[in-house]
Amino acid sequence: MTVHNPILEGKIWKQLLVFFFPILIGSFFQQLYNMVDTFVVGRYVGTDALAAVGTTGSVISLLVGFFVGIASGATVIISQYYGAGSEEQVGRAVHTGIAFSLMAGVLLMIVGISTAKPVLRLMNVPDDIINDSATYMQVYYAGIIGNLIYNIGTGILRAVGDSKRPLYILIVCCMVNIVLDLSFVLVLHWGVFGVAFATILSQLISAILILVCLMRTHDIYRLSVRKIRLYVVEFKEMLRIGLPSGMESVLYSISNVLMQTAINGFSTAAIAAWSTIGKIDAVMWMVMQAFGISISTFVGQNFGARQYDRVKQGVKIGLGMNLVSIFVISLIIYIFGGVFLGIFTVDQDVISIGTGFLRIFAPAYIVYVLINVFSATIRGCGEAVQPMIITVFGICGLRILWLVVALPLHHTMNMVALSYDVSWVATGIIFTIYYLRGHWFARCKARQSIAQHIE
Repeated sequence: MTVHNPILEGKIWKQLLVFFFPILIGSFFQQLYNMVDTFVVGRYVGTDALAAVGTTGSVISLLVGFFVGIASGATVIISQYYGAGSEEQVGRAVHTGIAFSLMAGVLLMIVGISTAKPVLRLMNVPDDIINDSATYMQVYYAGIIGNLIYNIGTGILRAVGDSKRPLYILIVCCMVNIVLDLSFVLVLHWGVFGVAFATILSQLISAILILVCLMRTHDIYRLSVRKIRLYVVEFKEMLRIGLPSGMESVLYSISNVLMQTAINGFSTAAIAAWSTIGKIDAVMWMVMQAFGISISTFVGQNFGARQYDRVKQGVKIGLGMNLVSIFVISLIIYIFGGVFLGIFTVDQDVISIGTGFLRIFAPAYIVYVLINVFSATIRGCGEAVQPMIITVFGICGLRILWLVVALPLHHTMNMVALSYDVSWVATGIIFTIYYLRGHWFARCKARQSIAQHIE
């Protein structure tokens, strides 16, 4: 079967943008889930509740990120199989990915609910907010299976070049989340529980809709319930690429948990500020994520089709586009960060602390573009271990070292924030050197030739 699609044949800059914008808008609505939670809690429940919800983010990411990281391996192999026009392998990979998300969802629900409060105590979450924090986490984990199904389903659609339907689903479910948030908090007065419950109901709806899309398509990635199982060959490939990403996500989240723990040692206002700035710089991360997914999908399909020159040209164009966009966003956040913070809270201490954080982060955002583009490219070609090693030591390791060595010498909140800049710059330099040396690309091509010979 020959696959015809613009990613393999159209103008590179145009195809990247066509794929990029639906993902960017979709990422906006994904973030809007959390933004609405923060707005409703901060405005209508209080600073303590805002801090309580804020403490949960890094912990939830620790477990969820591991499974989503593994599932990303399915996205890479599906994009390569789809680019090569391999109908049978695409089908097996799709059903393996869905089966994995179901199994992982059940496991994560059990582990998350049972460990929520003990983990929060280890993080030194203040006694006055720990109960609300535990409530949010346990409710979120109770509905986590919807989140995982949606993520793997979206990954499948994006792997084959469809970034529009995930966007439409997100828009619908985000609107549902807003209505439920306001209803549960303002009408029923359920507080933190209501915000969490609204989120998981919205994610469940998104999971159902994404499954309907996969089951109703007539393309080679069609989902059939009776075929859902773990296919050994595809599952091994998924783990080969996804497991390093999952481990990277875990270690990344551990470093963030340690950062959150360090912030928890200052004040409730600092905790609230740390939580709120995540909603501000989410715009930057949305753009990063959209470019990362676009480049990874473009690279995966063209690499699968053995269009190596097109892969390299796509990386250059994607890098330039990503650099320009992040420069503009960084400048806006640096200048107007305090104004944006005022949208989420009226507490002047929170706004002042958050503004200080943002002015430390913003100048270094531009360096993260190198990490984003080069790691997406390398993974898109099927190399996953080396990006994990670079990220683990360059970002996670340096941050932990910073907390142990530098923070005690100058124990301030800004010193905690500075660890992000240091780790991004160091890791960006390492990724650039690794990418330009090119040995990884030769290994990927050799692995591809061996796999095709075996088939």
